[in-house]
Amino acid sequence: MAAGYSYAEPRTSARGRGLGLVWSRRGRYLAAAACVALCGFALMPIILAVLASFKSTEAAAATPPTYLPDGLNLAGYQKLWNFQLGLPTYLFNSLGTAALAIGLSLAVTIPAGYALARFPIPFKEVVFVFLLLGLIIPYQALLTPVFLMFSQLQLTNTLLGLAIIHTHIQLPFSLYVMRNSFEAVPRELDEAAVIDGASSWQVLVRVFLPSVRPAVITVALFAFITSWNEFLGALVMMNRGSSFTFPLVLWTNRATTSLGGTDWGVLQAGVTISIVPCVLFYLLLQRYYVSGLTSGAVK
Repeated sequence: MAAGYSYAEPRTSARGRGLGLVWSRRGRYLAAAACVALCGFALMPIILAVLASFKSTEAAAATPPTYLPDGLNLAGYQKLWNFQLGLPTYLFNSLGTAALAIGLSLAVTIPAGYALARFPIPFKEVVFVFLLLGLIIPYQALLTPVFLMFSQLQLTNTLLGLAIIHTHIQLPFSLYVMRNSFEAVPRELDEAAVIDGASSWQVLVRVFLPSVRPAVITVALFAFITSWNEFLGALVMMNRGSSFTFPLVLWTNRATTSLGGTDWGVLQAGVTISIVPCVLFYLLLQRYYVSGLTSGAVK
């Protein structure tokens, strides 16, 4: 009996392991298929927009719509390039505003996050939660008083004024990321630097900033995307064509087409151009993205 049992059990275990391996492989295939389907579902609007940007005006507005262009038609890109003051002017305005927003976000949140993480500030947690309340206050509700204040300060129709608004939108989230990242750095590092005679500023620059580089890049990435895509603040603050950002140009182009119609080829060309910097920025920095978001989450 014992011998029979000892021979039967390995065969049963091997069969069970084989079935488990088969189901494990099927599970991986099903998960991969689901991921591919979700990626295809998410990418389909982008692919259709890119294809529509190469259509002629008539083909882009055809009913029923055609999904594939007849040929490589660059008329939409040419019209957008020559629209009003020219596309380079508006791209420069958007990129300049985004660069200022990145600089202001980092200049404010790095020292603030460092202080909230490392210095014995009274009621530090209360101050931190109070600063995060900006996440629940929509910036659209503040645009009217901000516009009146900026008018007195002569910051309307300026890239700096618009960058300040974009920094305000991004500030609570950026502070949250930076503070958690600074707290995740082992205290032994800054204690050793202080023992060696380093000042607080030297500890921040030489010890902390190299350690929280993923968080800095994450803040810069979010600040760029927020500034690049923001529309309402630019619409309120900018009323001079030479100061328009790229989203405003797309809206203006759509509103000024002849006979009240929309040139969908030009509009989709603008959508395609607006996607490219965000995708490139993300692909270049994606290896820092997840680590920057999750730093400080687990201690």
